[in-house]
Amino acid sequence: MSTSAIDTDRAAQIKEIVCETLELELDEVTDTSLFKEEHGADSLGAIEVLAALERHFGITIEQSEMAQMTNLEGVYGVVSRASGL
Repeated sequence: MSTSAIDTDRAAQIKEIVCETLELELDEVTDTSLFKEEHGADSLGAIEVLAALERHFGITIEQSEMAQMTNLEGVYGVVSRASGL
């Protein structure tokens, strides 16, 4: 899933939320860089990202979707599906 599935503003918001939650710099995270393998994120960080996205966008993300949230592209897809986009 690419950023074309969601608008640029929403993609930027998602990236900002992910980076802030995982305590990463915006310029070190790419759409395809892996949170755990490349940035040292742990499972608690993934849960925190999921909760932050739910709060920010007013959506519900199924726990099963966490497996898809390995990089920004995955997160974009999860948020798109949860938002009905």
